[in-house]
Amino acid sequence: MLKSEIARGPGGRVLLLDSIAKIAAGDAGAMIVAGSHGGASAGEFALAVKLKLVVFNDADVGKDRAGIVSLDMLEARGIPAGAVSHTSARIGDAADMWASGVIAHVNARAAALGLKPGQKIADILTRLSAG
Repeated sequence: MLKSEIARGPGGRVLLLDSIAKIAAGDAGAMIVAGSHGGASAGEFALAVKLKLVVFNDADVGKDRAGIVSLDMLEARGIPAGAVSHTSARIGDAADMWASGVIAHVNARAAALGLKPGQKIADILTRLSAG
């Protein structure tokens, strides 16, 4: 399971986690790219640590928005969140999300930071970490 820092700057650090279940207290304040789907269980893990931002895989969204429901959960708790399209990056592979993931969904707090559908996740998070 991958867990590594991919970028760091005045705007913060970016961590890649193949699974959001690998999040730890020391990850507080980071921007997380998690290979996990953005379902409710993933949202619970993301809420356990105060993050600057988290991005999941949309897992084809699914019934009742099951693959991205955590974006609303996180919005309600003040955390910017988004999801890349499952057609742009492999589910469970944060390095692939970083290399080729394209944002498909964002909550309002992520949009306020400049995330929007169609952007490559690496481009926007590199810019945010640079400050």
